Amino acid sequence: MPVTKPQSARTDFPFYNGQPVALSGRDWALILLGVALGFAALLLPFTNAAARLIPALLFPLVPLLVLRTVAGPSAWRALFKPIRLGDIGLALGIALLNIAVSFTVAWLLTLLFSTNANPVMQLLSQQSAADRSLFLLSTVPQLLGEEVLTILPLLALLTWFHGRLGFSRRKSLVLAWLLSALPFALVHLPTYQWNLAQCLLIIGSARLVLSLAYLRSKNLAVAALAHIMNDWLLFGIAALLGSYAASHS
Repeated sequence: MPVTKPQSARTDFPFYNGQPVALSGRDWALILLGVALGFAALLLPFTNAAARLIPALLFPLVPLLVLRTVAGPSAWRALFKPIRLGDIGLALGIALLNIAVSFTVAWLLTLLFSTNANPVMQLLSQQSAADRSLFLLSTVPQLLGEEVLTILPLLALLTWFHGRLGFSRRKSLVLAWLLSALPFALVHLPTYQWNLAQCLLIIGSARLVLSLAYLRSKNLAVAALAHIMNDWLLFGIAALLGSYAASHS
């Protein structure tokens, strides 16, 4: 069980330095197993649009429940803080920055090798307004899950580099930021026809930008909001283009 220590300043990252509780290597192993199990829930064979909400909800809930179990009923909440007005601006800024970076990286890389489109974009362009609304609703827990998939490993790596290997906080954070983008990039392989270069370079660079929302705010709620804004803006563009194409065909 973790050893409880005095509450640290809210301006730092949780857990890596024993605040608000110290997590052992075993605790982190269980948390990362929970992350893997949460992602595995997305593979459950639900085809109905409404039923797809179940795996989308399990994706973040499973690892967060494991974190609550090992960290305690109050300490796990250190991941989340109230969202302030400035946080909304930060989330929107990160979303817009990520869209700009992603399009730029994608354009540059298409000069070097072929890339595959996200099938969700084509699907949205063909859906009714009701189906699009249901789809967007299901993305909220799923995108929170994608943040959990990234940020919990980031904190685990930060703990390992800083607490176990004795690296400086800055060096540990940079390494954790870079390495925690890998799981996010790799889980997108099926979406992009197993194009490893595309996932590592385009999706990986997008992940690095999105993670800045957490690094800046130290608030998983802000990171999730930035991710939701990012994807909804992209989905909205795809839907508008699809509607425009249909009306002029």
